[in-house]
Amino acid sequence: MSHENHFWDTTVDDLSKGYSYADNIGSYVCVLCNEHFEDGIIYPIDGVLYEAKKAVIQHIEQEHGSVFDYLIQLEKKYTGLTDHQKELLTFFYQGLTDKEIVKELGSGSPSTIRSHRFNLKEKEKRAKVFLALMNLLNRESHQENDHKFIHFHKGAKMVDDRYAITEDEKKKVLSTYFKDGLNGQLDKFPSKEKRKLIVLQNIINHFELNRIYTEKEINTVLKPVYSDFVTIRRYLIEYGFMERSKDGMEYWVKN
Repeated sequence: MSHENHFWDTTVDDLSKGYSYADNIGSYVCVLCNEHFEDGIIYPIDGVLYEAKKAVIQHIEQEHGSVFDYLIQLEKKYTGLTDHQKELLTFFYQGLTDKEIVKELGSGSPSTIRSHRFNLKEKEKRAKVFLALMNLLNRESHQENDHKFIHFHKGAKMVDDRYAITEDEKKKVLSTYFKDGLNGQLDKFPSKEKRKLIVLQNIINHFELNRIYTEKEINTVLKPVYSDFVTIRRYLIEYGFMERSKDGMEYWVKN
């Protein structure tokens, strides 16, 4: 399972913790960045030895601050929250009173903050009902896997109906453009947006998460995939699959 699939397919409880346990590989997995901590292995962190479960918790604290910090910074298309709602949730998470929040904001009144608290609780109720409905739908659905929509990375830009791609569509496109297999050479780069996304999503799998690449290293990976590797490199950045430092010296896969 890819990192993105793991993030979106995890349970609400595991997402709240920031990690899940993968029985098939016997590892605790950070759902925020896909870092694995194998059960039975001892991990030294800052001079202290941790078992896998405690190591993943320590990792989340060091690398992501907290699960709340990570999730609250996700874009509105994923949280459904306005900037003001995010700000209020952060204050609530910090345990500030209504009066303290008014002071921090420099405007409003305690009654206004109480109203916001109430509205967010109502939003939580609606979210619970919606999750229950989707859970029942997924459980009872007779759709084949090929008709399920694929997940895209959280860094995806310009998200619209171009991202409504089923597993069946993905298989057909990849077999058309990668005639020698998914690890083989790209026959040609597609012009249609949906197909570009599918092809780029496959190409990004050639790169490792949590690794910094130079431009030369990027080119070395891309050259065997497609002759016009410069175009591929540009599109990986443009479509949010990779990020690049301002000086263009470092590249990395966008988590």
